Amino acid sequence: MARRTLIRAVLFLCGVAVALPPVSSWAKDDPLVQVAPGLYVRPGVVEDATAANDDAIANIGFIVGRDAVAVIDPGGAAADGARLRARIKAITALPIRYLVYTHVHPDHVLGAVAFAADHPVVVAHARFAAAWGERGAYYRQGLARILGGDPAQAGDALPPTQAVDTTADIDLGGRMLHVVAYGAAHTDSDLTVYDDQTRTLWAGDLVFQDRIPALDGSLTGWLRVLEQLKALPAVRVVPGHGPAQLPWPAGAVDEERYLTTLARDVRALLKKGGDIDAAATTVAQSEKGRWKLFDAYNGRNAITAFKQLEWEDPP
Repeated sequence: MARRTLIRAVLFLCGVAVALPPVSSWAKDDPLVQVAPGLYVRPGVVEDATAANDDAIANIGFIVGRDAVAVIDPGGAAADGARLRARIKAITALPIRYLVYTHVHPDHVLGAVAFAADHPVVVAHARFAAAWGERGAYYRQGLARILGGDPAQAGDALPPTQAVDTTADIDLGGRMLHVVAYGAAHTDSDLTVYDDQTRTLWAGDLVFQDRIPALDGSLTGWLRVLEQLKALPAVRVVPGHGPAQLPWPAGAVDEERYLTTLARDVRALLKKGGDIDAAATTVAQSEKGRWKLFDAYNGRNAITAFKQLEWEDPP
């Protein structure tokens, strides 16, 4: 139990995927799903980070163009990233020219060290570098303890070489990817990648399915960003955690309901003078049973939401 508590404390802000049934350890021939032509997703496992699964708990993958490859989130540890790189090399001889971080959480970025020899352009939100400077050592140390104590096993992020504060385009040759940076939402460093060719939105942790969302940015900001994303002409989305793909915008329904319920219940609690302790145990209880890991994380989401919404102007 103590080990489980440590894992959750260190990696609370990492997602835990739910696309596959629970398994006791990560299969080394990790599944790769082609969700659209040239667009491959490795779904994460339904586990906290462990020595057995190498923190391979997020949806990661890559997009292949005519001239080059873009990695979209390199994985949760050095071994996770190395396996993804090997899968890319088995599919195409094209250079890995870009590596994109959808946000700062370690389950999405620590595998980047496996791609150092490719010397990719590392694309990240303009606020990523500062956030990683504050958290990166903590994330690496926590994961290293879980994996056996060797920091090299934990991996590391490669420093961003292209910071995006609004939008940027990535040309893979006959395939243009549109990168958009957002204000505080799931985190304060969220990016999405949109592939015109297949009308696929790679949303990172701006979209969760089945596994309860983790609030590390702004609740109201996240709801605003979801509205923006729903207006895109995408037909599918790659969520940060959940199945390899979901229909869009239908894939936002569950998450939007949860976040809206979280905000509504916190505001109702504030209106009647409830305190933060009550928030942790009463808010969004109507969502219990709809989400994996609800008991582990809903209370923390409620406390974060309470701290944010207690300062908003009353309607």
